[in-house]
Amino acid sequence: MADPPHAPPPVVIALPTEIDMANAGRVGDELGSVLAPGVRTVIADMTATTFCDSSGISMLVRARNHAAATGTQLRLAVPCAAVLRALTLVNLDALLPIYPTLRQALAATPAPGPHHAPADHGPATPGDTPSRQADRTGD
Repeated sequence: MADPPHAPPPVVIALPTEIDMANAGRVGDELGSVLAPGVRTVIADMTATTFCDSSGISMLVRARNHAAATGTQLRLAVPCAAVLRALTLVNLDALLPIYPTLRQALAATPAPGPHHAPADHGPATPGDTPSRQADRTGD
């Protein structure tokens, strides 16, 4: 019996420690280069990212739009509370699924419809992630 067709594995692209106006264009180009027809899932690995300004946030919105145009799901792995706070402050978590670890982003199944991360995979929604809990306790 033949194996059922499997989805291709997610493409993971590591983003830098800081994303600001000096490098957001280059980072966006790198991220955009993997958003191609046939690629079903791309994970922006922001596990090393400790700073992301409005240029970086704008780049992520453009990448999300590019991903949507190619039929690709873009996921973010964001453990840093400060970066997560910046992304959720502008409601980026309503556009993109955000996970507290790369492992959880890899393990998630593609979300149908709007790109909200499912609660059982530890998304960045109020009260559900260690990053959010640490945020409230000041850790």
